[in-house]
Amino acid sequence: MSKITDFIAYFGENHPELELKTNQPMSKFTSFRIGGAAELMAFPQNEEELALILKMSKKMDIEPVILGAGTNVLAPDAGIPGLVICLKDALSGMEQIGDTQIRVMAGVTMSRAAVFAANLGLSGLEFAHGIPGTVGGGVYMNAGAYGGEIKDVCTRVRIMDMDGNARWITNSEAGFSYRHSAMEDNPWIVAAAEFQLTPAPAQLIKDKMLELINKRRASQPLDLPSAGSAFKRPVGGYAAALIDQTGLKGFRIGGAAVSEKHAGFVVNVGQATAEDVKQLLREVSDRVYAAHGIRLEPEVRIW
Repeated sequence: MSKITDFIAYFGENHPELELKTNQPMSKFTSFRIGGAAELMAFPQNEEELALILKMSKKMDIEPVILGAGTNVLAPDAGIPGLVICLKDALSGMEQIGDTQIRVMAGVTMSRAAVFAANLGLSGLEFAHGIPGTVGGGVYMNAGAYGGEIKDVCTRVRIMDMDGNARWITNSEAGFSYRHSAMEDNPWIVAAAEFQLTPAPAQLIKDKMLELINKRRASQPLDLPSAGSAFKRPVGGYAAALIDQTGLKGFRIGGAAVSEKHAGFVVNVGQATAEDVKQLLREVSDRVYAAHGIRLEPEVRIW
């Protein structure tokens, strides 16, 4: 029997309530709509189940991969052997703590967290309303948009190590920087986060969120599968402007293309493979470097 077979058998016998699914196409779980089958996926409903999965994975020498909403991930065409732990819509829940703080579980989408805060008359997460990923993913990469970043409002992060041990760390311990956090440098999973916000009229907050979502709809190719901004913002320029100036809008390899609407996006225009996207990212980076001497680095997480 394989490790995964043993893992399934253990949970079937001892924890049948835990949701496990075999041979799930990653194209169903990523916004790029790309990726082969994951051998096994687990969907923990709370921190206790997540800890249990991690402890048993460690005991059985299985190294799991953590997935949120899959909005910043390029999954491999060949699929993923082993275990994928999916937190989106699984590790969920939100609550107000004190007058101006909220606590949000990692599987909640950024949009839902922003609406929750707005309904409480708390400002500070408006920028996150249009970010399609989860709070866990947003904290992990210090997501940002329209001048706001997670690091500006996140006070504490609930992390769990690969042994299933959980603890809170402060904003400074989280080591936030541009599209980066200490979670990426350590074997830590984001389980929850707390945000310090500012009281404001709920309608003003909602008006601001509507303004930002309309900006996003007008400027971004939301009608096609993508993983958001394909490249990080480089020193000395903006990725989209550099790509546009290099004449690469619409440039295509296989089913992957640089968006005609926003040059900073790579979109799946039909049956794109992970290899198509990777080749396109490399070619765009090389051509921009040749033209401007600036090397673009992918913001997309390539698995």
